[in-house]
Amino acid sequence: MNRFSILVVDDDSDFLKGIIRNLKKQFQEVDIVGRGSGEEALSVFQDREIGVMLSDLRMPGMSGHTLLTKALDLNPYMCVIMITGFATVENAVQSLKTGAWDFITKPVERQALFHTVERAVQHYNLARENQRLKSLVSGLTPEERQWESRAMKQVQEKISAMAVTDYTVLVTGESGSGKEFVAREIHRLSRRSKAACHALNCPAIPEPLLESELFGHVKGAFTGAERSRDGFFMAADKGTLILDEIGDISLPIQAKLLKFLQDKEVKPVGSSRAKTADVRIIALTNQDLPGKIQNKTFREDLYYRLNVLSLHVPPLRERQEDIPVLVRRFMIRTCKEMNMDPMEITPFAMAWLARQPWPGNVRELLNMVRRLVVFSSGGPIDPALIRLVDTSQDAGGAICADKPVLYKHAKKQALDIFSRNYLTQLFEHTHGNISETARISGLERASIQKIIKRLNMDISRFRP
Repeated sequence: MNRFSILVVDDDSDFLKGIIRNLKKQFQEVDIVGRGSGEEALSVFQDREIGVMLSDLRMPGMSGHTLLTKALDLNPYMCVIMITGFATVENAVQSLKTGAWDFITKPVERQALFHTVERAVQHYNLARENQRLKSLVSGLTPEERQWESRAMKQVQEKISAMAVTDYTVLVTGESGSGKEFVAREIHRLSRRSKAACHALNCPAIPEPLLESELFGHVKGAFTGAERSRDGFFMAADKGTLILDEIGDISLPIQAKLLKFLQDKEVKPVGSSRAKTADVRIIALTNQDLPGKIQNKTFREDLYYRLNVLSLHVPPLRERQEDIPVLVRRFMIRTCKEMNMDPMEITPFAMAWLARQPWPGNVRELLNMVRRLVVFSSGGPIDPALIRLVDTSQDAGGAICADKPVLYKHAKKQALDIFSRNYLTQLFEHTHGNISETARISGLERASIQKIIKRLNMDISRFRP
């Protein structure tokens, strides 16, 4: 676990120096910093993780009580110990009600100081570890939605821009590249996010039933229609409807979809009355729609109705920097699905995964991670486990059998992947603090900055 700091705040410089001197003797594994005012203390939070803060209650300018409130906003897990004279114990008790962890009185007795701070350090370590474990099993945090590759950062920017509109979106990309994830992200960030988001895989529905699934039907409209039923358009009213593999629908259904996009009206099968539905359409396809237009298998007018906004999801082989990010996400998800504790993956195993071409894209990578977790027996994922799960591949090799490269190139690629993975984990712990990362890693600050520049890493996403 990475180190945090203890912050001591008091306007009496002699008292402040004495407290810091005593704490440094007792807590050599923790950084001790001091500040003479509440305003100066708050600036420390920009560069350090403060786990325990000792603050005088009465100070010129910002009071200890105000500092307590502002500091807990910056780190709600922090333990704050108020320092007070006997005459203001009542105020210290009031601070406890506001969120202080404990208080000590002046003159401070050394053993009482050590005992109180020791308990606070232990409490903060437990709270921080508990918070880390909860974040691992609770799904994706906003930080985990970030990408390493420039291509996916551009996709994320387009998602944010498209989300504020109601225009129809056409999402293209290879099978398994994550088109539905992109569509759901657009819905999640849109004003429709509180309404329904339905997805329909068009080729999965038999042609005679697809019209009914989309538009609904009335009782007796066809054999087996024993009752009236709304379709996906009405179910997604005020929300979003994702139409997957839109290039596979027939020309008659294309015509009906075109009419809906023009009029926003839904006429159930067998009915003469139309209903109005406020639905945003996001269409997905892995096919060349302009080519299908030339072949007369896709309507040109429908294409332009769907293609108001367009977004292409690049295949995984064009954004290999994102593979470690995805592997970590899929491991968290799979462990949660299997009710298992979070597990580790060795840098060599991660490097091998990041080198593969993954023709099935994100879906294939997800399936691989699931197999690895299932056969891991709870242990770390390493090249030996990959060889066991996928015997067709050389998990320990430094080159791909179908694309041999020079040893030095393969070594550089593996080293870059290891460096990115290693620094990513450190930056997550240090919140992007380069100096702290250099101290933990044993590398020079300048060396880390060179690696960041070479790998084009964006460390701003790690900072609060």
